[in-house]
Amino acid sequence: MQRLWGPANVLPAMALLLSLALGACSQEPVGLPPPQATRVDVWPVQTQPLQMEQTLVGRTVAYMVSEVRPQVGGIIQKRLFTEGQQVKAGEVLYQIDPSSYQAAYDSARAALAQGEAAVLSARPKAERYERLVKLDAVSQQDLDEAHATLRQNQAAVQAAQAEVRTARINLDYTRIKAPIDGRIGTSTVTPGALVTASQESALATIRQIDPLYVDVAQSSAQLLALQRQLASGALRAVDGKVQVRLLLEDGSTHAHTGTLEVVGDAVDTGTGNLTLRAVVPNPDRTLLPGMYVRAQLPMAVNQQAILVPQTAVTRNTRGEATVLLVGAGGKVEQRVIDVGEARHDQWVVNSGLQAGEQLIVAGGNAVKAGDTIQVHVVAQAPSAAERAAPDAAADAPQQQAAQSAAR
Repeated sequence: MQRLWGPANVLPAMALLLSLALGACSQEPVGLPPPQATRVDVWPVQTQPLQMEQTLVGRTVAYMVSEVRPQVGGIIQKRLFTEGQQVKAGEVLYQIDPSSYQAAYDSARAALAQGEAAVLSARPKAERYERLVKLDAVSQQDLDEAHATLRQNQAAVQAAQAEVRTARINLDYTRIKAPIDGRIGTSTVTPGALVTASQESALATIRQIDPLYVDVAQSSAQLLALQRQLASGALRAVDGKVQVRLLLEDGSTHAHTGTLEVVGDAVDTGTGNLTLRAVVPNPDRTLLPGMYVRAQLPMAVNQQAILVPQTAVTRNTRGEATVLLVGAGGKVEQRVIDVGEARHDQWVVNSGLQAGEQLIVAGGNAVKAGDTIQVHVVAQAPSAAERAAPDAAADAPQQQAAQSAAR
């Protein structure tokens, strides 16, 4: 069998390969295409009116409180209410034994009737003496005595009428009534207990909790800062009454909005706080006196406020808030800004941004400071959900592949 590769064939083949390699080295290298600029979404920074809110802590206070006390003494016969229920003003709560007061009333009425009878007897006599004195049938002294007797009897009638009214009042006081509408607490006495007029301990307490007061504390430093901003024109005072929203202890928001009614005129020397009082509707009685709440009050309006999406703000290694902007030459610029409170999914910018600057709101994860970018201007900054949607769509094929591999 003839051999295909022998010494005679190897040398020509090697020569051919060497010539091809030298030819390849002599050719010019092929240039790489220039990298394309990353496309990002930018949003022109804008100013807008914004209510500047303060969140202040406080406590709920009953709108009215009435301690029920007896105005006459006696034995409690009945308790006519259910503890913890709503009562109406004028509703009878307790019944004191009225026997002695009924007797005093009847006696006063009898004395009044006696006095009225004496007047009926004295008046005709005085009138008759007036006619007789003209005929010289009686002396002037007799007439004067008749007039004096009539006036005395009339005065006695007036005194008896006052006694009747007093006895009537005391008799009515045996029926202890609710002075205000509200929810009544527990009773401190039971039927058979002896009570006295204007005693120190209350029989029960009624609290009106619809509406309800909310007393919140504002520090004097906050008040001075707000006054300076209003005086400089940076903020404008809120028109009309300030609306108050309550945040409850469990994090929920009270369903009804109240109004700020009273601003204290003195600072507490112990705490350095000023007390503000709001009136809040409470028709469903979810709020009770003494509850801890946080009140949100729009104290002023910032006409040139700047808000940026929270998703466009990151933190550097020093914990400072930073954003990416379109700088000179269409390159990315990183800037430190000062942010304040959060409003839904946005930050309120205190300083560091100006109206008209272009803020990168989407695609910022793929670029860094100094990169050249392709700008796509959007009219509105995307929400966090909208920004998460493209990332989820990009991850979907990988998740499907992983699921297929797992099967």
